[in-house]
Amino acid sequence: MLFLMAAGLTLVFGIMNLVNLAHGSLYMVGAYFAAIFAARTGSFVLALLLALPATALVGIAVEVVVLRTLYRRDHLDQVLATFGLILFFNEGVRLIGGKAARYMALPHGLEGNVALLPGLRYPAYRLVVMAVGLAVAVFLYLLVTRTRMGMLIRAGASNRTMVGALGINITRLYTLVFGLGAALAGVAGVMAGPIVAIESGMGEPILILTFVVIVIGGIGSIRGAFAAALLVGLVDTMGRAFLPPLLVSVLGPQAANQAGPALASMLIYVLMAGVLAVRPEGLFPARTG
Repeated sequence: MLFLMAAGLTLVFGIMNLVNLAHGSLYMVGAYFAAIFAARTGSFVLALLLALPATALVGIAVEVVVLRTLYRRDHLDQVLATFGLILFFNEGVRLIGGKAARYMALPHGLEGNVALLPGLRYPAYRLVVMAVGLAVAVFLYLLVTRTRMGMLIRAGASNRTMVGALGINITRLYTLVFGLGAALAGVAGVMAGPIVAIESGMGEPILILTFVVIVIGGIGSIRGAFAAALLVGLVDTMGRAFLPPLLVSVLGPQAANQAGPALASMLIYVLMAGVLAVRPEGLFPARTG
């Protein structure tokens, strides 16, 4: 899910140079659409297939109505405008869907665990989430490197003025790319629906992690977003698993249980600071030259 969000924001920032906070809200919108469609149809697959175009359409509407006026303005204006969109979507969800959280059932057949090794079992649905992330990574690689649209995306990231001068409708290209980014955020929201509470503001925590992933991987780099998402997930999980036991001998059980999770959550920001100190452009900077 972290990679899906990072990939969507990477595409948007890479071609549009747009600092966009609204993808956190599109993640929430995708989850809400999935919950509504799942309740109506009783099928997770149908909910997924219906939620993605719906979220993409919301993203396209946001781009056309709001973001199109921000491309030539500085990053502060973009941050303020997209932060306003977060507030707008959060309050809109509260007005339409109410304050109570929604929940989705796990898809039929994926409620149990899978034995990976003797004595090691893992939730089946989380394996599906990983498979979806890998499938999206392959799709984006093929899209960006093997298709005409990918060629235009790379050209627009390098020199959008020249692309427009060659007769390409750069405005329409921006809209399509933002719609694709919104759809990826929607995929993340749909896949998160069965394992988290679907509520107003649910996109903000993952949005912060997403920006950490983008900075570590390299702005505009899909490969960097994929590698950094894996790295951040690994560091965060290992920190939460191993830091509290290591601190027990120093601080005692009670203090270690309190300090361990807090210190573990800081590790990814320490990692980001270390990467920026050594490679300010990120681990895998985009090649746009």
